[in-house]
Amino acid sequence: MPAPADRPADRQVDRPVALDEYPVHQAPLSMKHVVTGDRNAYDRCIYHLVDHTGHALLILGLGVYPNTGVIDAYATLRVGDTLHAVRASDALPDDRIGPLSVGPLRITVDEPLRRFTLACDPDPGDPDSLSYEISWTADFPAVWEPHHVQYRGDRLMLEGRRFVQAGSCTGVIRVGGEEIRLAPGEWTGTRDRSWGVRPIPGEEGGRAAEELRPEGFHWLWIPARFDDRFVLVIAQEDADGHRTLNEALLVREGERDRQLGWPRTDISYRPGTRHPTGAVVHLTDQDRKPLELGIEILASSPLAVGAGYPPAADWQHGTWQGRDWTDRRTYDLSDPSAHPMAAYGVIDHAARFTLEGRTGYGIFEHGSFGRHDPSGFTGYDSTAP
Repeated sequence: MPAPADRPADRQVDRPVALDEYPVHQAPLSMKHVVTGDRNAYDRCIYHLVDHTGHALLILGLGVYPNTGVIDAYATLRVGDTLHAVRASDALPDDRIGPLSVGPLRITVDEPLRRFTLACDPDPGDPDSLSYEISWTADFPAVWEPHHVQYRGDRLMLEGRRFVQAGSCTGVIRVGGEEIRLAPGEWTGTRDRSWGVRPIPGEEGGRAAEELRPEGFHWLWIPARFDDRFVLVIAQEDADGHRTLNEALLVREGERDRQLGWPRTDISYRPGTRHPTGAVVHLTDQDRKPLELGIEILASSPLAVGAGYPPAADWQHGTWQGRDWTDRRTYDLSDPSAHPMAAYGVIDHAARFTLEGRTGYGIFEHGSFGRHDPSGFTGYDSTAP
């Protein structure tokens, strides 16, 4: 049937979507829309899968950007000095019930807050390309992070809500002719879910970019899973060390979460860099007992290489790549000079943790840019002695 004369065939029709059948609305809008008109609105997740031996580190995620009409996903696997990356992007569909998928990448919520299936199909033309099918199961309740708000001058740059969870993972990863089995007790999983407003590339920076560039920024995000407990530490600081985001929690199933005071971190850096080789986080129990969370780095994956986090030069989250876009590539991480901007982005380090005689595993996420007085860094070109 031809389109009516007053309705061009390519014009979108605004109709209810399937989610509108459910009593989940937060505003008098269709679930197709978000409350804010900010182009930087986002809703996404990240999963970390940590090999306890340090042989492999898999990081993957998926994001929706409702006001730019984009859905995208990525996966990076570090094995040795090689980083294998898969990225996919597409137009955001109106209805988003069911598996979250973009190109070869899928995340299926089998049981909310409990069980997930993570999958990546191989490249049909390359049987040695990265693929996986993994079951991720929560071992501890999800916990909220503090409400995260950042301004630059009078401009709201970031406002996000996020929860974090730790668990176990089983399944198989295939790449380059190698099959990596994720056996129970040999891998740890962490994840977070966040949504709100966060900068997407492509917007004119205006006065804030020209006159209000931060002197420095220091960030730590540490989810550490032990057999009987989960520890979350967050610290965000300005150039002078002023703490703008802070959290330290001990989480156990069936018990009230325990706050662990004001975390202080001593970080050892590789000389001539800001690349951490280990750290100790000083915490305090509610009975004022000092606690030390020891951190040993096992493997590192810069989020600005392959994973689409700024200042990545080849692809960043939320950017329109056209319909049905998929990209696969490998990066050689043996030569840091080949990726000079990676040091100006957040790096996720697979880590072994110690706490009161216990050994655990998780992520030591670290980013330090510009001046940071507590660390002795004086500017963007300053490194550890």
